[in-house]
Amino acid sequence: MEKKTVLTREGKEKLEEELETLKVERRDEVAEKLKEARAQGDLSENAEYDAAKDEQAEIEARIEEIEQILKNAEIHDETDTDVTKAGIGATVTILDMEFNDEYTYKIVGSTEASSLDNKISNESPVGSAIIGHSEGDVVTIETPDGESAEFKILAIKH
Repeated sequence: MEKKTVLTREGKEKLEEELETLKVERRDEVAEKLKEARAQGDLSENAEYDAAKDEQAEIEARIEEIEQILKNAEIHDETDTDVTKAGIGATVTILDMEFNDEYTYKIVGSTEASSLDNKISNESPVGSAIIGHSEGDVVTIETPDGESAEFKILAIKH
């Protein structure tokens, strides 16, 4: 039994768009590169041909990966969410009680997580600790190195 991948509706739509782009545009671009490289003759010493073949393999691998993710996706329905509690799809502002620093994160499935976009996985130490809690709650977050920190949930937006 394969593990279900949790996605927000937004995350599913982005993956579907990427898949469409890869299948329609990127495949054609690489096919054209291969055609041009073949036209140059001897393929055994043709760096452009080798690069295009590598690019083609990467595109096909990503297509397969996205199709697998979508096949096993569990789309989080935000209409069933208790808006007073932190959960997948919620943007949560927390306060580090020790250092008095505020952080704002959107809780998403592990596939969508991106530290650059302040999106954390529901499976991460922070994400799993704050899910199910409400504004004003103080939660203890266990870090992978065994340390723990206390955070207060300041705001939850859905």
